[in-house]
Amino acid sequence: RIWVKRGINLVVVNDGHIGDPYVVITSSKQSVKTRVVTKDINPEWDEKLGIRVANRSHSISLTVHDRTKFKFDDKLGEANLDIRPFFEAVKLNPNGLPNGSISARVLPSISNCLTEESSVFWENGTVKQDMCLRLKNVECGAIELQLEWINKFKQRRAQNTTHAVD
Repeated sequence: RIWVKRGINLVVVNDGHIGDPYVVITSSKQSVKTRVVTKDINPEWDEKLGIRVANRSHSISLTVHDRTKFKFDDKLGEANLDIRPFFEAVKLNPNGLPNGSISARVLPSISNCLTEESSVFWENGTVKQDMCLRLKNVECGAIELQLEWINKFKQRRAQNTTHAVD
């Protein structure tokens, strides 16, 4: 699950008007998107989007668009999420570790879009990672988000067990 929190100082579009931004997240052949926030360069989406990751070596791409009425939506920037450190932590299995235990720290580099250090941590028995991503191919802008591992198989099995007891 990807919690798209907010945009920070998004670029003002070509004619000087403040855009109507939304975020599209793509992994392999699946795409999900946030709602449009009107006329805001610092939008608060606060949306949790589910996306299936078929191959853990693939990156997830994020694109910010400006909704327009009469032409194709303008692109306000893009970023790639390197999910390898996140999946390495998932493989460790967090059961029994105290909340806030950090399993990895990822530093900003040329190969990622991080604006600051990002930690992969355990919280309530699941793996999470907070990050702020600098948008590429634009003058300014960043997106703040959180990754959370949701194991659908385990979730379904727990639901079936609960229903069997009822």
